[in-house]
Amino acid sequence: MSWSPADIASQRGRTALVTGVSVGGLGHYTALELARAGARVVLAGRNPDRLAETATTIREEVPDALLERLVVDLADLSSVRSAAAEAAAYGSLDLLVNNAGIMATPYRRTVDGFESQLATNHFGPFLLTGLLLPQVATGGRVVTVSSLMHRFARQAPLGDPSVKAKPYLRWVAYSQTKLANLLFTFELDRRLRESGSSVSAHAAHPGYAGTHLVANGRFGRSAGGVASIFDAANRAIGQSPAVGAWPTLMAATADLPGSTYCGPSGLGEVAGSPRLVGWTRQAGDRDSQRELWELSEKATGITYP
Repeated sequence: MSWSPADIASQRGRTALVTGVSVGGLGHYTALELARAGARVVLAGRNPDRLAETATTIREEVPDALLERLVVDLADLSSVRSAAAEAAAYGSLDLLVNNAGIMATPYRRTVDGFESQLATNHFGPFLLTGLLLPQVATGGRVVTVSSLMHRFARQAPLGDPSVKAKPYLRWVAYSQTKLANLLFTFELDRRLRESGSSVSAHAAHPGYAGTHLVANGRFGRSAGGVASIFDAANRAIGQSPAVGAWPTLMAATADLPGSTYCGPSGLGEVAGSPRLVGWTRQAGDRDSQRELWELSEKATGITYP
């Protein structure tokens, strides 16, 4: 039996924090459906104007949506720490969705000295999750959005994160960050179980969703000149971002054990209604999970409870 947002149980009385919620993206539609189900949703992103735009867009469909806004730049660890401190005002969190990410961008070093994709897609969410974990309610969930591209990563990003890979290949770097998302999820869930916590960690991927990520990564924008043409072609080929968000929503709300991975059910997991899917041997490697965890704690300066 296929899953859809119609299967989401009432989320009234629950609070969800979703990162990366720009209008038209996966996070926007994740936040929209959670708000439609009655959750109070904290919209988290780096641009205050875009957060306001998303809030307005959601309220056009859900006029009584309970929305908060949290400014955070996941590529800047000081911004993550400030946002986590501000998020204390929201009280207990039932759901944290690590959705934000960048894709196949040219090499750029962040203010903390890390390659921008690894910083945004992994180190930032790793730190944010660790800081917010004490706030996550009994039975709460952490959902991290990975990608089919994790299958193309030949190795985990376990080297010195302050040293530039030679050569720097943007798609290789991206695939490694998506592998990191799964390694983090499985290690987090294992540690939570071993500590006796009722919080669980899950992952999801959207298949091939026609979002702006590809154009933004290639051109630094999704509109104007060739970027507009590229973006339109990508959206025409991929399934809609609204449907691309379904695996995340399933991971966030369905009755599932921890360490599960949700993705589209169609051929090659490219499109279709969501189901539980598999992962590469590398993603399931316990040594890689542990080594990445230790490297990430050192890079971000956090030690998980």
